[in-house]
Amino acid sequence: MKKYFLTGLVSLLPLAVTIWLVGFVVDFLTRPFIGIVTKLVSRIPFGDPWTSEPVIRLISQILILLTSFFFIIIVGVVASWFFFNTLLKIGDYILKKIPLINKVYKTSKEIINILFTSGKNSFKQVVMVKFPNENCYCVGLITREAPKTCCDEASAELVSVFIPTTPNPTTGFLITAPKSELIFLEMKSDEAIKYIVSCGVIQPREKRT
Repeated sequence: MKKYFLTGLVSLLPLAVTIWLVGFVVDFLTRPFIGIVTKLVSRIPFGDPWTSEPVIRLISQILILLTSFFFIIIVGVVASWFFFNTLLKIGDYILKKIPLINKVYKTSKEIINILFTSGKNSFKQVVMVKFPNENCYCVGLITREAPKTCCDEASAELVSVFIPTTPNPTTGFLITAPKSELIFLEMKSDEAIKYIVSCGVIQPREKRT
């Protein structure tokens, strides 16, 4: 009985995790617009059983995702035009001048540029670092060098390391650690994320000598 239970668990767990992640992403992307779209869809006379609340919410989410997808494509096409680039620069300038909003906008833009701009090494180097105490090691990703003020105060070469949590790697801890105390691993960042998400079940591939 135990053998069959474990076999069934191993078979269903990846599917359950996938469904949970997809549901989380869909809910995150559609949440700002779901109220307005749901009201509009509920006014359409579909008839039974399409008027139930779960069905209307599902249709609304699909419409939001499709609209967002085509809107992003249109923005990408139009962004290549010089006139639209000028408008983006003006909008960027205005947002940077609005109090409070400019802080959030600048920070978000810097993070996105670091993550998606080619040539950046952020989140590509996998390391082991002593955390949360001297007797434990955690797998982390180097984001970049620590701020100069931190290095000066510690009188050491520090780096910023992001330590993802298990099984949700979108949250974690950001620490600054001496570069000399880090253990650099020959592991790809995607392999490290798989290892963390799977709670250590999925092992990184061994490097051939």
